[in-house]
Amino acid sequence: MTVEKALLGCMLKENFYISDSVIRTEHFEDPRHQALYREMRILHEKGMSIDVITLSTTVDLEPFGGISYLYDLQSYANQEKFDEYELILLDQWKEREKRNILTLAKEEDWGIHQVIQALNIIDEARIDDHLSIMTALSEIYEAPWEEGKQIKGIPTGIKRLDQMTNGFQAGELTVVAARPSMGKTDVMLHFAKEAGWNNYLPIIFSLEMPYQSLVQRLIASTGGINRIKLRNPYAGLSLEQKDYWAEIIGSLSKTNIQIFDGARQTIAEIRAKIRKLIHQFPEQKPIIMIDYLTLIRPEENYGGNIHLQVTEISRQLKMLAKEMNCPVLLLAQLNRAVEQRQNKRPLMSDIRESGSVEQDADVIIFLYRDTYYDKTSDQKQLEMIISKNRNGPVGTVLANYNEFTGKIEDVVD
Repeated sequence: MTVEKALLGCMLKENFYISDSVIRTEHFEDPRHQALYREMRILHEKGMSIDVITLSTTVDLEPFGGISYLYDLQSYANQEKFDEYELILLDQWKEREKRNILTLAKEEDWGIHQVIQALNIIDEARIDDHLSIMTALSEIYEAPWEEGKQIKGIPTGIKRLDQMTNGFQAGELTVVAARPSMGKTDVMLHFAKEAGWNNYLPIIFSLEMPYQSLVQRLIASTGGINRIKLRNPYAGLSLEQKDYWAEIIGSLSKTNIQIFDGARQTIAEIRAKIRKLIHQFPEQKPIIMIDYLTLIRPEENYGGNIHLQVTEISRQLKMLAKEMNCPVLLLAQLNRAVEQRQNKRPLMSDIRESGSVEQDADVIIFLYRDTYYDKTSDQKQLEMIISKNRNGPVGTVLANYNEFTGKIEDVVD
């Protein structure tokens, strides 16, 4: 019954789980938990806040064990593992149902076909992902006659990149990979600003860089200010830059960027924080950005096997994009093999533990600057090399990049 307590405890602490959860009353085994969950849903549907106080004043708690039992339930809550608890509870319910079916089949002398059919129905019970072809076709039926019906993703701010990828798409995992100091974080922040200014909700998980550094980079790139000056804005900024300061801050505040800078977070922790923000900002569709792959903490150690750890994380990130129905942008480091080649433009095999990442990602973009290796090069622009694009073409997109301010700009033809 511990998992039942944990689920109810999570719902008491964060009410949005009540409407979000796929759990039904009959999935609980303990009659007290069934009754309590039923009462919580009724109150939640009425728009009431659900906590120990409201339950104690609106519901007779004696059948549930009194107010002390509610506090006991809360002690089991761990929101980061809510999805895991749901799956465990569903599995437990399935096992009980299977036993009930086998008992009933024996009592009523069912045929083998009837038993198998009943067991299959239980096995297939899961989150509702059913859609009939009629429903799907009805959604697109009027498309040829309706202007602007094309499904566009979140814009990148780079016109040619948008043309090739159609922007960041819901349910897709995009990997941006490069060697250190090539501009990965600045590119991510550029995408975050563009998403925010277009009324999406950029959620950044910075697993290496503290939020203060990200904010400085955002200010520098938005205002075209050399980052060195922001170490001491009072002494470093010119009078003109100080006059422009309030405008920069105002412009950035409109992006509504959300930053989490805790180190070594797991996907479960990331998922819980995203879910909370989605309910906090219901009008804005999120885009999730993570800096970077190998700093994510796996759920299991796998005996220190990095390949297995990355495989787990990569798979979970793709699942996260689908579950949350939003784009996930993941930064990744390239291994040193690229440095040994004469042509140092990255290849798919240069991604650390590349196999699973290459398989799970919908889009893979490599960043390359010729001037990083050759200061005298005539090619001054940042190359965004689209090496994988599940639903579009591959190729190279150019952008102007100022390494001192971190500003990314589209190349005007």
